[in-house]
Amino acid sequence: MKKELEIIKEGKTGHGILIERDGYMYVKNPQKITEGIDGEWNVPHPFIVDAIFQKFGIKNANGRIYPENVLKKQVELYQKKINESNAIGELNHPAESTIDLDRIAINITELHWEGRTLVGKAMINTSYGFRKYGIVSTRGDQMANLLLNGIKIGVSSRGVGSVEQKLGQYIVGEDFELICWDVVSDPSTPGAWIGQPEELQQYVENKVTDNKSQINEKINKIKRILNS
Repeated sequence: MKKELEIIKEGKTGHGILIERDGYMYVKNPQKITEGIDGEWNVPHPFIVDAIFQKFGIKNANGRIYPENVLKKQVELYQKKINESNAIGELNHPAESTIDLDRIAINITELHWEGRTLVGKAMINTSYGFRKYGIVSTRGDQMANLLLNGIKIGVSSRGVGSVEQKLGQYIVGEDFELICWDVVSDPSTPGAWIGQPEELQQYVENKVTDNKSQINEKINKIKRILNS
């Protein structure tokens, strides 16, 4: 009998499901989106939002670090799903490694790197009834309705892999396999949001610095203090 995978919680090592609440999503001035002719309900179709999805080399709220080579490899493989319009994610995280089609909320349409930060676009899976009359009947409708009411919601990755403790840090292993990004209530990656590109720029880690350069910077700072 196949053993079900367990979720690896914060501060734990082992192999199982890894869930990282990595980004926020919100819409600026939602009333402008729904302003139609003569006050009619109006929602764009497709309803696409910009996002910061994840970052490598930075400890997230779960205390885990995704190495550059691990995360970039999985994002490269994930591009195939984007090309096939199958980069789908649910509303809320299930404790499973499979995607439930009844709970689909988004389809990611673009991913690219800006420094150590993964940014891109996602299309919200809204129904005709919601777009035309504002009737909420799907998970995507629920998500869009929250955004149009000015509520911030999160984006979270789901994958399977191992976590090891190295030099006091919890590092995700090379066996990590990305499943998807889901929509959740709050994120874990520092400064990760969804909105308009100009609003997101302040949260992007453009520079990738190594430990050696950080140490040299600290040494130079100490020298300046001693010589002043």
